[in-house]
Amino acid sequence: MESKLSFPADSPPLAVIVAAKIAGVPLSTDPTLSSGSPPTLLLPSGLKLQGLNVLLRYIGRAGNIPKFYDRDAVESSQIDQWIEYAAVFASGSEFEGACGYVDGYLLQRTFLVGVDLSIADVAIWSALAGTGQRWQSLRNSKKYQNLVRWFNSIHAEYDAVLSKVTAMYTSKKGLGTQTVSKPKEQQISSAQSGNGNSAVNEKGIGGTRQTFEVNLPGAEVGKVRVRFAPEPSGYLHIGHSKAALLNKYFAERYEGKLIVRFDDTNPDKESSEFVDNLLKDIDTLGIKYETVTYTSDYFSEMMKKAEDLILQGKAYVDNTSREQMQKERMDGIESRCRNNSVEENLRLWKEMVSGSEEGLKCCVRGKLNMQDPNKSLRDPVYYRCNLTPHHKIGSKYKVYPTYDFACPFVDAIEGITHALRSSEYHDRNDQYHWIQKDMGFPKVHIYEFSRVNLVYTLLSKRKLLWFVQNGKVDGWDDPRFPTVQGIVRRGLKIEALIQFMLEQGASKNLNLMEWDKLWAINKKIIDPVCPRHTAITEHRRVLLTLTNGPEDSFVRIIPKHKKFEGAGDKATTYMRRIWIEQEDAQLISANEEVTLMDWGNAVINQIEKDQEGYVTQLTGVLHLEGSVKTTKLKLTWLPDSNELVTLSLVDFDYLITKKKLEEDEDFVDVVNPCTKMETAALGDSNMRNLQRGDIIQLERKGYYRCDVPLIRTSKPIVLFAIPDGKQTSVMKFKNT
Repeated sequence: MESKLSFPADSPPLAVIVAAKIAGVPLSTDPTLSSGSPPTLLLPSGLKLQGLNVLLRYIGRAGNIPKFYDRDAVESSQIDQWIEYAAVFASGSEFEGACGYVDGYLLQRTFLVGVDLSIADVAIWSALAGTGQRWQSLRNSKKYQNLVRWFNSIHAEYDAVLSKVTAMYTSKKGLGTQTVSKPKEQQISSAQSGNGNSAVNEKGIGGTRQTFEVNLPGAEVGKVRVRFAPEPSGYLHIGHSKAALLNKYFAERYEGKLIVRFDDTNPDKESSEFVDNLLKDIDTLGIKYETVTYTSDYFSEMMKKAEDLILQGKAYVDNTSREQMQKERMDGIESRCRNNSVEENLRLWKEMVSGSEEGLKCCVRGKLNMQDPNKSLRDPVYYRCNLTPHHKIGSKYKVYPTYDFACPFVDAIEGITHALRSSEYHDRNDQYHWIQKDMGFPKVHIYEFSRVNLVYTLLSKRKLLWFVQNGKVDGWDDPRFPTVQGIVRRGLKIEALIQFMLEQGASKNLNLMEWDKLWAINKKIIDPVCPRHTAITEHRRVLLTLTNGPEDSFVRIIPKHKKFEGAGDKATTYMRRIWIEQEDAQLISANEEVTLMDWGNAVINQIEKDQEGYVTQLTGVLHLEGSVKTTKLKLTWLPDSNELVTLSLVDFDYLITKKKLEEDEDFVDVVNPCTKMETAALGDSNMRNLQRGDIIQLERKGYYRCDVPLIRTSKPIVLFAIPDGKQTSVMKFKNT
């Protein structure tokens, strides 16, 4: 039975309603209490509970989410603290102070308490959402980056629930959403969506920003079931991520289910390694699913279905050579095997099942329409022989279904209501429906979206595998690869990828996109919070001696980020002898006053050069009373200290030299010969504490992700350069 929640119409207990929805606690609502009355919960037993915080704790215990409230003594007490603290956001004078406090607290945390969502997160989230436009304006700014990240991640996870609740129980338009202007051509009209639904207020596909709503044809709330079905023949790449996030969006929007299914019908290409890493990548994208299935789970049933179609005369076995079959399909010529007797077809089918020499020459084809203008309907292949052991079930089968046969079968068996496919499959939609009809299954709706196309980028797993097998990259997680693991290793934040996909929405427009847009979004996320450090290129670095510098070196503690206290502090050593870049030294004129960053001004009164014109040594005097506003050169520097760390700064280029390949063009002809450059450098001693995955900015050099931290002093720290959205032309290393 449902509990009944009563409250004043002018002050609905948003946190309680949200918590109940998330935790699966059935509630009916009655907004008829007089103003000022505490919210009251009437339990099925007849007992009553009153008060916002009391009701939150009850929901936390009564729901079906483990650890939502009841934890060990410390964490339960922390949850209580946050439940009580949520009231601070309702105070006009203390609102921004509260935002700042929680923002700092969330610097290195995903949730408020421990590593799981708790009722504390719901209480604070609802308190923010309940302030309406006041929070919305801050959410669209850069002021509280950690708080916004946390808020958005919860919104993304429970998008369907949160959007409905906030819309129903608040009067502020746009509550819980972020709006973004869209190019006109990216907006989805009813004509584009093809289902007669107008496009309004889309929530997006990641939950962090929202622009318009896309409707699935024939969809009913609570009954939608979608699947993300990658083939385990490679790692998840940026193109797959759009499909995955769209499936996530529709499952949440319609309060439906999402399953992950591995389309493992080709043992020549697939492996358990790819399965494991695809699951890892799906988790990285924050996609929650009901279950994981495999097309191979249904091999036995599919074989029976294929045999039934043969018996019904809707399929036949063909031993025509592949080349001849392809030509006949192109020309619309029926195979000589098309009119085989059922008995002959069954005989050949048994040969295929046994993997005999005769069977290996055969395939099963659907009997559709060889004269149809749509060539995908010209008797497609359903089954082929393959003696390669399957990564999951070994050598049990000698025949394997094609994607064209397996996909409509398993979609129907698993109760998929809507199959999301990229528009490149458009010509095969009629085939999909025809095959399902022949199988006797009800129609599954197909929803199309445009595939992701990026400049200088290959997304074919076959082509990416070529780079791996030929040693052109270090593996599927190579930072030059468009795989999720690759771009994350390069330094992309998943929030940026989601936002990038979100801004495309479910558009069917085919566009060739620049990487710059994605990296520019990423920069906006990392710049406000990443620590600043200093590095000097080791080659031809120049020693600057300050004759009036400190006799004894000293240390100052300064912030790692002048505008973000949460980045922490660093220790900077000041001494008479310091290192600067050769590039900077070349720009200095005799007796010029320069600024040494985080120290002050100095006058360079002596410059020594070698025969090639390179600066070998500088001498100068500190002029700390000088104004930094009057100097032209602002120089990064490092102390001449044995505490410095060695660095390897690694930059990357595109793998191919052409923006877009033509259909008949061989990608091997445009492989970029030089895609990786390593530069030896020295870094400040604070970088000893970097961990793998940390993102920093090297002053005047750019953003970097730590790929290999300090393990021992004889090995350099490896930092990967992160693009900042300012396009660098392809083959940028060819003259270096």
